[in-house]
Amino acid sequence: MSTTTANPQAAAAYARYDRTTSRWGRITMALALLFSYAGPVYLVFFSDLQIANSDVLTGFLAVAAVFGIIWVIEPITYFPVLGPAAMYQAFMIGNIANKLLPSAIVAQAAIDAKPGTRRAELAAVMAICGAATVHIFSLLLFVGILGTWLVSIVPESITDVARLYIFPAIIGAVIVQLVAYVKSPRITVIAIVVAIVVQVLMVPNLGQTFGNFATAIVVGATMVLAWVLRDRKVEHDTPEGGAL
Repeated sequence: MSTTTANPQAAAAYARYDRTTSRWGRITMALALLFSYAGPVYLVFFSDLQIANSDVLTGFLAVAAVFGIIWVIEPITYFPVLGPAAMYQAFMIGNIANKLLPSAIVAQAAIDAKPGTRRAELAAVMAICGAATVHIFSLLLFVGILGTWLVSIVPESITDVARLYIFPAIIGAVIVQLVAYVKSPRITVIAIVVAIVVQVLMVPNLGQTFGNFATAIVVGATMVLAWVLRDRKVEHDTPEGGAL
């Protein structure tokens, strides 16, 4: 029995919550887009830099060629885990893959919330709020207040090691976390095999142009193969409603 039938008051409250977050999410995203464009627009049209329109178009096409596929893949990939409200938060804050998504997954796993349910969506929202709060305070302390001093006392050898290994370590931990969360050995094997084939066999032989799209190709191929090779005997529970 869905929440709508079992608890009409909870369903109505969630409907109001969904309308409110969707309305303010669109407004804040639109404002953020305007502010993001304000600087470049001023430099192009109102400064003395004399930036040619052809240069702007060339720069845009260069970025789009590398990251354009991610503009489509990222929302599709994150939405089933985060839900609509947390998606607005995540794309406003940034660092989704290495900070916000893991936070949401840990919160959902801690309360045993299934992806796609209202319970999971609310857990993701609260987890992102906590992650953003910790991030802001840590930036204020370790970057804004102590940043220059810390950099000056840390040996260069340690800085080089951190630069090379910390980010791969974070991403590796996130991948393990996602594997444990999804609990689907078949999809895990498909993702690993596709990544090895693309990165080890195809990228070295097909050159840098292909390498620029390697991540998008791995993600897209994994999604397609996971769907085609899925276990069709498994029956999935519909996440409609979901217990609050």
